[in-house]
Amino acid sequence: MNFLTLRKWFKLFWETLLVGAVASIITGIGLQIVSGGISFNGFSDYVAFFVILFGYGMLASVYSQLGFFAYLILNYMGNGVFSKRGWQYIQMVLTVLALLELLFFRTFVGGESGKWSDFVLGGVILIVAVIVAYFKARMTNVSAWIPTLFFLIAVTIIEIVGGLKINVDNATALIVIPLLACNAFQILILHRIVVNKKS
Repeated sequence: MNFLTLRKWFKLFWETLLVGAVASIITGIGLQIVSGGISFNGFSDYVAFFVILFGYGMLASVYSQLGFFAYLILNYMGNGVFSKRGWQYIQMVLTVLALLELLFFRTFVGGESGKWSDFVLGGVILIVAVIVAYFKARMTNVSAWIPTLFFLIAVTIIEIVGGLKINVDNATALIVIPLLACNAFQILILHRIVVNKKS
């Protein structure tokens, strides 16, 4: 059986906090350069800007870690209830459904149309998920493809659905990028921090 020791979980927690904070700062700076939506009146404004981004990134990482451990519990239960192949098929179906929900979320649920940003967002999440799943499979084995895609697509989409209601592209980017970075980091490092023990 695989176990995650308290010491390694504590290390993962702080490393993920750092990943979220750095991703948030980079995203915030990038959005400011592109859109220039915030005007700074002095050095204190710059400091406050970075502090807010740093704090937001840490909050996003905590939210990501909640989703990660919920996924671990779900995956454990799924493997216990269904056969390995059956659980993989279920994950594939749920992943496709989650992606379709994201692509047409505002069109069918919100009654809005022409939201190309939803298609761009779905495409970005899909591309990142495929890239991360490729490296995860190379680091472990080919069976890691489906669980990694499921986590990075379905779980990430569940985490960001509430943020989509804001309906502001910059806010969506500031929500999605740190979460996606934290999720990718956690799934890539998982096999390195678990300890194999015989039951």
